[in-house]
Amino acid sequence: MSVSPATLPPVLLHSEAELARAALATPLLSRAARLARWAGPDTRVGAGGELIEEQLPAAVAELGLEADDPDAAAYASEAWRVAVDTGLVDVTDADESAGADAPGTVTPGEDLAALTSGSPQDILAVWLGALDTVYADATVPDMDNLLDVLEEKGEVDFEELGWDPQAEADFLDGVLGNLYLLTAGEAGAGEGPVPLPALAASMIVPDDMGEPTDDILEQVSDAMMKLDDQFRLFEPLGLVEYQPVDEALMVDIDEAEAPLPDDDEDVTRYGMVKLTPLGVYGIRARMLEAGVDAPAVGDLTDKGADALLEGTAGFPQAAAQAEIEQWLARHEPLGAARELLAAARGGDEGAPLRRLRCQQALSLVGDEAEPALREVLDDAELGGLARVWLAEHGAADVPAPSEALVFWLTIDTIAAQLAAEGNSDELQGLVEGLSEQHSGFFAAAWRVEHPATADVLEAMGRLHPDKKVAKEARKAAFKARSQQGM
Repeated sequence: MSVSPATLPPVLLHSEAELARAALATPLLSRAARLARWAGPDTRVGAGGELIEEQLPAAVAELGLEADDPDAAAYASEAWRVAVDTGLVDVTDADESAGADAPGTVTPGEDLAALTSGSPQDILAVWLGALDTVYADATVPDMDNLLDVLEEKGEVDFEELGWDPQAEADFLDGVLGNLYLLTAGEAGAGEGPVPLPALAASMIVPDDMGEPTDDILEQVSDAMMKLDDQFRLFEPLGLVEYQPVDEALMVDIDEAEAPLPDDDEDVTRYGMVKLTPLGVYGIRARMLEAGVDAPAVGDLTDKGADALLEGTAGFPQAAAQAEIEQWLARHEPLGAARELLAAARGGDEGAPLRRLRCQQALSLVGDEAEPALREVLDDAELGGLARVWLAEHGAADVPAPSEALVFWLTIDTIAAQLAAEGNSDELQGLVEGLSEQHSGFFAAAWRVEHPATADVLEAMGRLHPDKKVAKEARKAAFKARSQQGM
């Protein structure tokens, strides 16, 4: 898939048992399984494994579909194709002596039993196979266009149709990658559905474009129509929750008269889509198969504290909290505290954020960890956070920090916040509060022997709204750089 690994935050996946139950409940897989169990010695298939036309009415009836539904045969054919592709049934071609047009037969496939007696992983493997089938279907040209060209010319020139298989796959990968990024953000599964015009525009409209041109709007309109068809295919497999485009808008959209809704128009009429938890699992599995680094919460639970602090450094806050909780659940409190503190040491650029994550982890550890915190009270890098933890836990005989330690901890904390959140509103509030509470803060702060002192003071100069205070911060940053020989 074409998503950049550097942009992927970790996702919080549902348990495999929950996902397997969701997979079994999807309309498409349940229909495929039902047809696989229905098939018997008298079932006949064509050269591609498809049910012969005479068998379709019986398949439709088996699925409980209305015989007069114009889409019933298509639903049955789609379910049967999934059954074949996922190994729920095995197809045996007719003997050559029977002739080229002789139908083949089917027998139950090995994977059929996995749906009832297999592990959650077995069930999900079948579902992923079904996803591959639907994915392939979603990237082929419109069948009506193909039939029209075939009827007119007797053959299909895909180049003439403007169909580029790789481009189609890349487009769909990009769209689902964007949905994955939205779902994997801070809000995770709570993120609301995405309007189809916005999703189409994210693939078409250049980031630096102001008002879209008519040509761009027409491309967005075409992309919406394509995505509407594709998401209708994916919904029965449980990949997405999808509210289709309002049929009343189809003519206007097709003619590019109203490709995007007005500000005061109900955007839901233009289609709304969201990945399901099962969809997040499926898209992540495809990314991993393609060699993309797509982390999930829980990946670090069997790693050491150094990997935990390093790995969660770039996580959103909620994901970092969930990862740390899972890691702590597998470790004894006192040993975990000692391991975390040891991993938090360092003077490198990433050390402040490691110490912030260490503080976050230690806040979840009980009083059993107190000996580990007392052991580092005299440590130049850890003594400050140790005092904070002990005070918050009501420990007795906690030595007061020196002024130098207080300033060092302040610089370390702001450096960590900068690394975690950049120039956030929360950090700006912290910067304003510091300068208000300590009138001589900058006069003392530039002397702090911390690798990030100059960078922190420079950032405080950017963030503080008071020009006079900001100038003090920049002066202090200059002095800090001079002291460090930079």
